[in-house]
Amino acid sequence: MNRRKFLEASAALPLTTAFSRGAFALGAEVPFKGSYVRELARNLAAKPFEAPDEKLPDSIKDLDYDRYRSIRFLPERALWRSDGLPFEVQFFHRGFLYKNRVGLYEVANGRAAPIRYRRDEFSFGEKIGQVPDADLGFAGFRVHAPISRADYYDEVCVFLGASYFRAVAKGETYGLSARGLSIDTGEAKGEEFPVFRAFWLEKPAPHATSMVVHALLDSKSATAGYRFTIRPGKTTVFDVEMSLYPRVDLQHAGFAPMTSMFFFGPNDRKDVDDFRPAVHDSDGLAIFNGKGEQLWRPLNNSRDLQVSTFNDLNPRGFGLMQRERNFFAYQDIESRFERRPSLWLEPIGDWGEGAVVLFEIPTKEEIHDNIAAFWRPKEPIKAKSENSLTYRMHWGPDAPKPNSLARFARTGVGARGDSSKLFVLELVGDRLKAVDPEKVKGVISAEKAEITNVVSQPNRETGGWRLSFQCAIKAAPIELRAVLNEGEDPISEIWIYRWTP
Repeated sequence: MNRRKFLEASAALPLTTAFSRGAFALGAEVPFKGSYVRELARNLAAKPFEAPDEKLPDSIKDLDYDRYRSIRFLPERALWRSDGLPFEVQFFHRGFLYKNRVGLYEVANGRAAPIRYRRDEFSFGEKIGQVPDADLGFAGFRVHAPISRADYYDEVCVFLGASYFRAVAKGETYGLSARGLSIDTGEAKGEEFPVFRAFWLEKPAPHATSMVVHALLDSKSATAGYRFTIRPGKTTVFDVEMSLYPRVDLQHAGFAPMTSMFFFGPNDRKDVDDFRPAVHDSDGLAIFNGKGEQLWRPLNNSRDLQVSTFNDLNPRGFGLMQRERNFFAYQDIESRFERRPSLWLEPIGDWGEGAVVLFEIPTKEEIHDNIAAFWRPKEPIKAKSENSLTYRMHWGPDAPKPNSLARFARTGVGARGDSSKLFVLELVGDRLKAVDPEKVKGVISAEKAEITNVVSQPNRETGGWRLSFQCAIKAAPIELRAVLNEGEDPISEIWIYRWTP
């Protein structure tokens, strides 16, 4: 998907008949309790999959990006605007890439009522033909709340397209995305994209600091119910409760998937002719594994598809991070990559055996998401089973609990002859301020390569340390591992890297 073209049933009907002709049937308001969506997903999983409704009138059926962008929801018609609540919701029109009809409901006083489409709540550009006065439905929504100042409602998050959603924290702009579920990512038979079929928006209290959104996910292979508790702020936090009901055995399911973009950076500038030093929404994958190791894996835009698997037992956290927060590292006054959020995933409870999986997909343009990461359980998810997962997502400038270990802030790679590379790694952190310089040394290991000229030295410009080494490549790809020690004790996280031609 091009990133820039991206940036109820009636009470008389049983839950298993809530879908009609591939679209969620909007009816009268119904009683709503916390288990409603979970029960709906469980019953829906027992039925054959029906594709979502994509029927649209001719005037908006085949919109291009610019024409679709000319359709705007009128802010003064936002849900709860007249109630003076701490949250407001605006809606997206269907069209362009977003043809699926999504059911939307307001939950208040223990009842769920459908939110009806009204043409007069949108403004249509001059290039849009006559839009019929009919119930066209919605494609998604976005949540607004005061973050920067009390008198302005910033855009906090967006749910739009398949099961994609994005969020920002104070002072940030949109970057990477998350999804509800991934199925068969990277498999030869092709990926399956589950979709959010309906959302239930709980009306917040007058002084609420959080908002609750329930979502129903559906696909050919599985259904799921979600409860998102959204708390905006300096870091925007999502508490996610998921109940998954597979229709078939899921051999390659990805939980808590996230997608991002890495075009180039100081470690990967081959064949790049660009005035900017770096272009990316995320610069690395961070992992805090069940053994207590803290790993940092810089991202690549390699020539071929790369898949990295980090086996683990009960992970403590992982995420696609944007550590470089300096404007001068990007020099882009429009895209402002230094303001893109990091996304840290914190499992709640034990997730058992599995792996964090990283996909790096080649791209020649920055408009494409080419990075994916998620948790994959070791064992397949059995058909007709019920599976619960709870996790917390931190959208913001950093992981929620910075540790005392020094961190790798920059990875630079340059040529040293035809078959040798120079790696220059910058480390920062308070842990480095109290070390004995005579005892600090870098420890490097590599497969299929010879390591020479290892140098560890203070960097007065950053207040940290620089670790550099040369690598004579015997075969590719090569796997590298580095850590900074004081004596025999690690004082940094572990840097891991795959170099490919």
